[in-house]
Amino acid sequence: MDVAVESRVEPASRIGVARKVKAYIALTKPRVVELLLVTTVPTMILAAHGIPNLWLVLATVVGGYMSAGSAGAFNCYIDRDIDRVMRRTKNRPLVTGELSDREALVFAWALGVASVLVLGFFTNWLAAALSVGAILLYVVFYTLILKRRTAQNIVWGGVAGCMPVLIGWAAVTGSLAWPPVILFGIIFLWTPPHYWPLSMKYREDYKEAGVPMLAVVRGRTVVGLQVILYAWAMVACSLLLIPVGHMGLVYSVVAIGAGGWFLYESHRLYNLAIRHERVSPMRVFHGSIAYLTLIFLAVAIDPLLPF
Repeated sequence: MDVAVESRVEPASRIGVARKVKAYIALTKPRVVELLLVTTVPTMILAAHGIPNLWLVLATVVGGYMSAGSAGAFNCYIDRDIDRVMRRTKNRPLVTGELSDREALVFAWALGVASVLVLGFFTNWLAAALSVGAILLYVVFYTLILKRRTAQNIVWGGVAGCMPVLIGWAAVTGSLAWPPVILFGIIFLWTPPHYWPLSMKYREDYKEAGVPMLAVVRGRTVVGLQVILYAWAMVACSLLLIPVGHMGLVYSVVAIGAGGWFLYESHRLYNLAIRHERVSPMRVFHGSIAYLTLIFLAVAIDPLLPF
């Protein structure tokens, strides 16, 4: 551990209760979880063809937060060595010393077990089983196996981030169907053009940490091209929901409009990269969040309207 990192670390026993609670919340990666929940509730509305039971929604959201938070906490524990190297993660609780390694690990296990119990008893056991699958995919498949070994880590590791739509649908219907599978596909194809621009910005961080992100091993031109390819596939998948999910005018307009706008931004990133001009990868990163939010907002609104 270098001197700069050493100076940031404080003994966990000296930290006050409020700061400790805040550190536990940070361990769950609330911004990531917020994005996951944005996809869950609209999927439940689509599954119910209207507003589902609000207690069911609450149980699913709480259980889903706990599940994703558990996966995030395990990730912070496993990646604490590289988190100490990267600027983007230098303020995480295990780097600053606000939480000990043991506290983080116990918290991750407790939250994971609690999430399964909440979803199992207050929704159904299919949703709970899918939640377990999501945790395992993120912790084992992505964090332990893929992340430090292949540039395709975020592609296949992103499967875990697609699970909330299956969980939400299962919570309402007790089964799965083609509409949530298509929503799963949208998020799966969205993940690379969302995350790879971020890895362009923090390329040196990932390089120093020894994480083979695509931007590290291939460069920004290849990243830009891959972003375009995944963006086109994502938009095509989003349009597939119109006939399969019997979506109406609102979703159709949003899917076409938001999709066209994101394709423009993706092509712009690539064009700047191949001309060796200054690129703005965070513009695509933030744009991807706006795109997904709009798509799932439309998924929520469309079933509530008569046309």
